[in-house]
Amino acid sequence: YRFLGDQVDGGAVWNNRNSGVMLHSQSPESNDFGQYFPISIEIQLLGGLGEGKRTTGNLCTPGTAVEINDEINYTHCINSNSKTYHGDQWVSAEVIVYGEEQIIHIIENDTVLKYEKPQIGGGFSQPQLGDKDWTLNGIESKDNWLFKEGEFLNSGYIALQAESHAIDFKNIKLLNLCGCMDIEAKNFKSHFIKKDNSKCIY
Repeated sequence: YRFLGDQVDGGAVWNNRNSGVMLHSQSPESNDFGQYFPISIEIQLLGGLGEGKRTTGNLCTPGTAVEINDEINYTHCINSNSKTYHGDQWVSAEVIVYGEEQIIHIIENDTVLKYEKPQIGGGFSQPQLGDKDWTLNGIESKDNWLFKEGEFLNSGYIALQAESHAIDFKNIKLLNLCGCMDIEAKNFKSHFIKKDNSKCIY
């Protein structure tokens, strides 16, 4: 990805050189009208502001939470340990998703963040506000999500963000890590890490 030019007029300050990729996202059809963000795990992509440190490949959790070091973490945005990338340069971002078990963020071939057990819950972005937190973010179906509190996320949509600053994405590639692991099968792949031998072809 790369950020381009200046932020559009009227964009929020925190949206400057700010975008992201939403994983395990709810479907477009299930988003409420006026909902700010889909319930998802966000890989936050940030560009440097010309000076100072501003990490990228961070984690934000709209309507979700994760576990870090075996403890559930309700912090809405968790910084990675990446470098800061100023200017309009291309930056390589990769995410390895092991279903509901673990997610790993990689920026320019460096592992910058790891966490486990993505799940629904923890409010939407400000847990201290309770139910009101969901309403303020335009989520009319909040009762549905509150009922699912603690439910692990192991699948969903992938969504590219648009947050008032122009951004380019290229070379978007997906690699399925689940498949036939029978070495005798025609469609065996050595990179599979989760077995689904119902897909084997002989």
